[in-house]
Amino acid sequence: MTAYALGHLHTVDFNAGIVEYLERIDATLDPFDGRFLVHGNPVDLREGSWSGDLVLIEFPDLARAQAWYDSPAYQDILALRTDNAVCDVLLVGGVDAGYRAVATLAH
Repeated sequence: MTAYALGHLHTVDFNAGIVEYLERIDATLDPFDGRFLVHGNPVDLREGSWSGDLVLIEFPDLARAQAWYDSPAYQDILALRTDNAVCDVLLVGGVDAGYRAVATLAH
């Protein structure tokens, strides 16, 4: 089942460290079949409040998303982001094709 890495970037100090992170992250995704779906595009806020940027990366499954985040290649560049940005990051599994919201009531 498809899974996602979601990053809510509250603030980013756009400097040489972030540039290096951006130059290197794609190579860390390739072995795990990860791909960017959203990368800082403007949001159309309809409800609530929002500040910052959104990053959404798709993986074929949660195991590969976890393996990517824990991989030596990603861990090697992680501080380039964490030292220069305030953000929340999570990994989450998606739902099967045909999923209906009413399925939540069965739990």
